[in-house]
Amino acid sequence: MSPTPLLRVTVWSEFRHEKKNPKVAALYPLGMHRTIADALGQHADLVVRTATLDEPENGLTVEVLEQTDVLVWWGHMAHGEVADEVVARVRARVLEGMGLVVLHSGHYSKIFKSLMGDTCSLTWREATDKERLWVVCPSHPIARGLGPYFELSAEEMYGEPFGIPTPDELIFISWFTGGEVFRSGATWRRGNGKIFYFRPGHETYPTYHNPQVQLVIANGVRWAYSGLRIADSCLNQAALEPLPIDAEAGLRSTEGHR
Repeated sequence: MSPTPLLRVTVWSEFRHEKKNPKVAALYPLGMHRTIADALGQHADLVVRTATLDEPENGLTVEVLEQTDVLVWWGHMAHGEVADEVVARVRARVLEGMGLVVLHSGHYSKIFKSLMGDTCSLTWREATDKERLWVVCPSHPIARGLGPYFELSAEEMYGEPFGIPTPDELIFISWFTGGEVFRSGATWRRGNGKIFYFRPGHETYPTYHNPQVQLVIANGVRWAYSGLRIADSCLNQAALEPLPIDAEAGLRSTEGHR
């Protein structure tokens, strides 16, 4: 029996709020990316590294992405500072088979909007809302280890309408104290890659220290791993079986259909 492969995970974030806002720095002194990475690193099947916006090439060089099976993405205040070249590079890797887990405000990142082909807009409120996340697809691998719901005592509210294409799978729906609901855990497939969006994680709350949130992210990483690396290209394919007509005649007969 083959051993379970080690999944190579890169956790990316802007690492800006932690340097500007003392409240965020107190919650995440080494950065949100480090808190998320440390939690993932507790799992023996995951090998985790981090990357941040202000590193060369936004931390996502060709070499880093070549060594990444699943990319975890958190962004908020500096979406526009991510280089278009880097976005194109990440998108190409997703289409080849790299998994992508997008967290919280990453819904408005260039890479998520590019892959969704939609506005990815929503309504929001930063207040004292409690968030109750209902597990609406309990058989899904991302929901493994959870009960019917779990709660965060304080979080930023995200509300519908959420400008995303219809998810392939809807796993979580959130309810907030103010009465709003939100599709807070959803998946899509793009090319050979799998994408999971997970809503919680505003920087001024200790959300990424929550064990259930950490579990969901770890489950999401495992689900997003495809094990594939297939270039997205359009190739001329030779016939596997003999054709009933010669090549020249075939070209003539199909000219009108091009």
